Amino acid sequence: MTEPLKPGRTLGILGGGQLGRLIAQAAKALGYRTAALDASAKSPALQAVDVPIVASVEDRDAALRLAQACDVVTLEWELIPVPVLEAVAAARPLYPAPSVLATIRDRLTQREFLSKHGFPQTPYGAASTAAGWKYPVILKRRTHGYDGKGQCRLNSEADAPKADEVLQAPCVWEKLVDFKAEISVILARGRDGKTSVYPVAENVHRGGVLHATRAPARIPDDVARKAVKLAGEIAEALGHVGVLAVEMFLLHDERLLVNEIAPRVHNSGHYTLGGCKTSQFEQHVRAVCGLPLGPTDMLGPAAMVNLLGDVWEKGEPRWSALDGIPGATLHLYGKSEARPGRKMGHYTVVGAAAEAEFARADERLAALRR
Repeated sequence: MTEPLKPGRTLGILGGGQLGRLIAQAAKALGYRTAALDASAKSPALQAVDVPIVASVEDRDAALRLAQACDVVTLEWELIPVPVLEAVAAARPLYPAPSVLATIRDRLTQREFLSKHGFPQTPYGAASTAAGWKYPVILKRRTHGYDGKGQCRLNSEADAPKADEVLQAPCVWEKLVDFKAEISVILARGRDGKTSVYPVAENVHRGGVLHATRAPARIPDDVARKAVKLAGEIAEALGHVGVLAVEMFLLHDERLLVNEIAPRVHNSGHYTLGGCKTSQFEQHVRAVCGLPLGPTDMLGPAAMVNLLGDVWEKGEPRWSALDGIPGATLHLYGKSEARPGRKMGHYTVVGAAAEAEFARADERLAALRR
């Protein structure tokens, strides 16, 4: 497909989580109809689309029903079986392409891709037994491990028994590195190969889950330029279409190592929703639908704080704790059940108050719990 998707046509989304919901909302604002596939009728995206299809994203027939109801298809999650993606791509234009997902969805093939193209990364290797590791390492399942799940940290050989549960599935080990900061680059690459990049974000993780993001990152300009260049080269090597996130470690000597690639909109890009002229969700829709990419200029310094189910431990959060914060916006995902570690929403702060809110995120979350 070379012509841009016309308003009134339908964009399909494989996956029904919060990322799909926010993509659907952005697509509707651009004049498109939307459809999504998810196993739960109560999923965030299926609440927001015109055509909800209730079935697993691993169900080939259901994915084809989605494709046949749409003009263009995209996804919010990379862990969809490649044969399902190939079936969808044979029926309708699918962005990103199955070949991109085949490379990225498996952590080992992702590492091998980075190695093949000479992109900097930490030492790694395939792992099926507790042998051959260069401690300290982090052990990760090759697929279906995310937000701290399906992984464990091993500081020495004495920790090897901790790996037994994770090793029940194929894994990759990655050498732990001493880094100065965690950063991410969010970019979009259109069907015509043109790219647009957002300001580099600085991230803080807790227990393997993103806790808070600030943008622009507190890094030297030359480091930011190197990070942007590296992310752009990765997108080009993949032939990616849509939004792409590249998470990196900034070492103390200012070298950069690629940590992970996400071939989709990303949690660390949520600051763009209200913090930039074009959000990552609108940009993704523009890229996959063949529209010109929008401007990525920031509207002011921005901070984003994730709201996990832990905030609901004493009942409905005390939302008044967010009152009076200049430039604050609350985003809830419509999930009915709050569980510890589950992403229920986030809030952003744009403007002069962003720096202070990033620094006091823990204090603000504690106030919400009361």
